[in-house]
Amino acid sequence: MTASNARRHFERLAALPEAQIDLAEAALTIAREEYPDLDVEEYLNALDTMAAELRERLADERYPLRILQAINRYLYDDLGFRGNEDDYYDPRNSMLNEVIDRRTGIPITLALVYMEVARRIDFPMVGIGMPGHFLIRPDRPDMEIFVDAFHNGEILFTEDCQLRLNQTFGRPVPLQPVYLEPVGPRRFLARMLTNLKLIYLQREELDRSLATIERLLLLFPGTPVELRDRGIVLYRLGRWAEARRDLEAYLRDFPEASDATLVRELLSRLPE
Repeated sequence: MTASNARRHFERLAALPEAQIDLAEAALTIAREEYPDLDVEEYLNALDTMAAELRERLADERYPLRILQAINRYLYDDLGFRGNEDDYYDPRNSMLNEVIDRRTGIPITLALVYMEVARRIDFPMVGIGMPGHFLIRPDRPDMEIFVDAFHNGEILFTEDCQLRLNQTFGRPVPLQPVYLEPVGPRRFLARMLTNLKLIYLQREELDRSLATIERLLLLFPGTPVELRDRGIVLYRLGRWAEARRDLEAYLRDFPEASDATLVRELLSRLPE
């Protein structure tokens, strides 16, 4: 599949109602732009196989904490999944196929593997977009526990989330209730893509940065910050007319933005 075909497929997935978006398929479609020969079905089948092996071990176990412990033993002890602390910003950590192959990733992609395996054994979990460190929890109102997929499935309580937040920012940060709210598929995918965007920008990989921003805009059309960032990348790529369009749209929406003066200055440098 070519990159353009992968993009069209992602566009179709992004247009679906929230409840119909298959997170694993969408994440693999993101990776398919980077790996044109990637077989999405092969990796979906790999997740199916993991779940089938885990289900055999669980037998009739329905006690939630024991199910979590069994998932942890299977994914981390038996299969060897781990958080990539040695090279956290390797873009492969954000590609689901690479995470499955290499058994290593960052919090959100390891959370995705965990969630997909759990869903397949009828133990649904949801993503928790805590700032700086993605978590998951069982999709049950009676269970106020969280799982850190990056740290071997460590089970956390609310107090632990507060400590993890403080550690992430290196200072006390009040734990707002919104930090522990579930995120839907679009926001989940947007967080994955935002991670990739920042990595590519840091690496000065402008074409990849642009591709990532365009997929973010498929998920949330017209998002001002993404229009601004796309305009800046287009400017750096020498695509003047497109850059002007996005930067002017950003200023129309946010004429008093803190960076409005810088954006106007950038616009002034564009050839007419």
